[in-house]
Amino acid sequence: MTGVSRYQDVLYDVTEGVAHIQLNRPEALNAWTPAMGAELLDAVRAAAADPDVRSVLITGAGRAFCAGADVKDPRELTAEGVPDLSRRLREIYNPIVLAIRHSDKPFVAAVQGASAGLGVSLALACDLLLAAESSYLLLAFVGIAVMPDGGSTAFLSERLGLTRSEELCMLGRRLPADKAKAWGLVNAVHPPGQLQSAALGLARRLAAEDPRRMAYVKSMLSASVQHDLSRHLELEADLQQRHGATDDYEEGRAAFADKRRPHFSGT
Repeated sequence: MTGVSRYQDVLYDVTEGVAHIQLNRPEALNAWTPAMGAELLDAVRAAAADPDVRSVLITGAGRAFCAGADVKDPRELTAEGVPDLSRRLREIYNPIVLAIRHSDKPFVAAVQGASAGLGVSLALACDLLLAAESSYLLLAFVGIAVMPDGGSTAFLSERLGLTRSEELCMLGRRLPADKAKAWGLVNAVHPPGQLQSAALGLARRLAAEDPRRMAYVKSMLSASVQHDLSRHLELEADLQQRHGATDDYEEGRAAFADKRRPHFSGT
């Protein structure tokens, strides 16, 4: 897929060894839908398989990187008639994470504005992460009575340790870019107007390196901390599905739509 290709919700371009994948639902802050996820999975796999691609840059169009899953998009139902919270993880979102982590090529994420929910998972799946000064990471799952997924619990615990990971996952507070850098989640922070050029420059630098060395470095670093990412993603999906039949999940979705605080009962 060398050159320029366009999906509906994702833009894909290969120039000088860099595959630029851009989430392209700016009117929805690039919130995930199954359609966008399927296109992103195809684009990531195409970049990983393309011999002309030496590095990959993932960005978001508009004022946000990714606002997480689009809660307005209706969920499929299980045979028992409850929302299926694991199907999209297993069929679309988790394969994206695995394709990035298993690729020999370095992936760079450039985060502007909001990066929430699955947007955080996507950014953390990449090898290097740059952020705009005004950006933030937000694990907003707690607000709708579900757990972090898309590999975020693995990526956070390996990079932050237990204390800070629990703070982000349990409290759902925004993590500003400067604090994310101080904590070691972000490699560099740039003024908003300079983020894209800095990220592209980094991707081009990586593309100019020896691809075998890049592949070996990525493989060994991942092996040292991610002993079984596939199994971890499966466990996240299993636990996530348990929320589908709860009253609190329905209350969380309703509260989000009504823009009010949820009232959870534990049922």
